[in-house]
Amino acid sequence: MKNRYKVKLKLIAEEHELNVLHATADFESCTISNYNVSRPALQLAGFYDYFDPSMIQIIGKAELAYLRTLSEEEMEKSLDIFFAKRVAAVIICSRIPPNSFIVDCARKYDTNLLSTDMPTNEFIAQIINTLRTHLAPRETMHGVLVQVHGEGLLITGDSGIGKSETALELVKRGHRLVADDAVEVRRMNRNVVSGSAPEMIRYLMELRGLGLIDVRKIYGIGAVLPNCNIDLVVHFEHWDGDNYYDRLGVETETTSILGVEIPKVTVPVAPARNLAIILEVAAMNNRQKRLGHNTALEFMHRHDDAVDRKQEKYEF
Repeated sequence: MKNRYKVKLKLIAEEHELNVLHATADFESCTISNYNVSRPALQLAGFYDYFDPSMIQIIGKAELAYLRTLSEEEMEKSLDIFFAKRVAAVIICSRIPPNSFIVDCARKYDTNLLSTDMPTNEFIAQIINTLRTHLAPRETMHGVLVQVHGEGLLITGDSGIGKSETALELVKRGHRLVADDAVEVRRMNRNVVSGSAPEMIRYLMELRGLGLIDVRKIYGIGAVLPNCNIDLVVHFEHWDGDNYYDRLGVETETTSILGVEIPKVTVPVAPARNLAIILEVAAMNNRQKRLGHNTALEFMHRHDDAVDRKQEKYEF
């Protein structure tokens, strides 16, 4: 999947504390747009089919061990062909002293060359996670994101319906605010969607009549969270007596966010309804369903068993 987002290589270097062995003239503005990385073992052996130079290239002990089996002429030729592909960047892992031929080729073709003390496999896992976070497909949604009992709840609904007030009540009850009004949603992988607040409004909440408040300063650092996964979408709508609302919860509704299907519940809003308590129960119920416990289905099976036994009355 082609990604339209980019991240500066300098930022990646800072986040992972990489040593810069050779920086290109445009190092400050150089960007990475591919969230995959590659270990160029086959390429150093001369096989370049399916090679993508936009990937960050990781060189570890195995690649350097192979290069040491070559004569100086063969090594120079192999590295010259590799760096001539104008790769995005090359990172040497595991505290391995830089090979002089690698440094010379990086200078010759003006390629960013960096190193890290981390073991190769551990570094690859970390940098892939970093790249997927920075380059993940994203969109900004109108709503409020809170974490309740460890479950990320995205509250949606019309403006003024009570999303922020409900989130504030949840914060008072010990839960955590992630974003109010605008939620920046990112697809982390095929099954996970994460949400955070735009930097400009992070930890701020708008309350009609009061204006903006800083939740972190009022309720403390434990009342906020920079980001969390979205596990359930809770849609608020004004109570309409003509609408049908699922009373058992047998029907499972979902909504698509960036191509990921997320469970969804619709909560009618009416005077005297304690929405904060309802959302706490919704969070715990959603976790139970993921663990394989569905109260509504268990009740239906109990009801069907009663019918099968020809019980005319079943009290519960």
